Amino acid sequence: MTDKAIIFDSGALISFSMNGITDFVRDLKKVFDGKFLITKEIKGEIIDRPLKIKRFRLEALKLSGLLDEKVIELPDSVGVKDDEIAKRTQEILNFANSAFNGRGKDLHIMDLGEASGLALSKILLERKIKNVLVIDERTTRVLIENPENLKKFLERKLHVDIKSNGKNLTQFRKFSVIRSTELVYVGYKKGVLKFKSKNALDAMLYALKSKGAAITYDEIEEMKKLAG
Repeated sequence: MTDKAIIFDSGALISFSMNGITDFVRDLKKVFDGKFLITKEIKGEIIDRPLKIKRFRLEALKLSGLLDEKVIELPDSVGVKDDEIAKRTQEILNFANSAFNGRGKDLHIMDLGEASGLALSKILLERKIKNVLVIDERTTRVLIENPENLKKFLERKLHVDIKSNGKNLTQFRKFSVIRSTELVYVGYKKGVLKFKSKNALDAMLYALKSKGAAITYDEIEEMKKLAG
């Protein structure tokens, strides 16, 4: 049984596929002594449904290849059942989507796929399996890392006073999250980028940003400085 895992949300893997860098995931897996995991719900978002739509089929086939090769795996590979994830997913959705209230209405801030990843993470933590979630979606990351900032963001966006439920927010304290761009930085430091150009990190970070990764230009420049 593995003692550590990386759990991927759909956005990060789709971004890797759209940028033609699924080999990066393969190469990183070779130097990671643990599991790369996705939930059944994420599989539906990145493979099952896109395979039925011609313009998304190529990306889905690339990601399906990762699953076929067991580069990424489903939770049963670590002994976690789908029905257990489903139960925890609903609990997380209930907590997340009643954590903030505006004008007397609870605000919907999290969808099924993201919640399923958090559910798997929580189950693994309970089983003493260290894990990190790769999530590019800003709302979920800020909910975990700084919920007060999320409250302020929602107030600016919706132009209403927002009330937060502190009890609900405590449910998200123990998760660890990184972005796809940060994973690429780790890969760069481990020497797994196939591009030997000194501009490889810069190119990959900007490519991921162009496909939706939430990272600022200043953050990219800071990563490049840290990488040397």
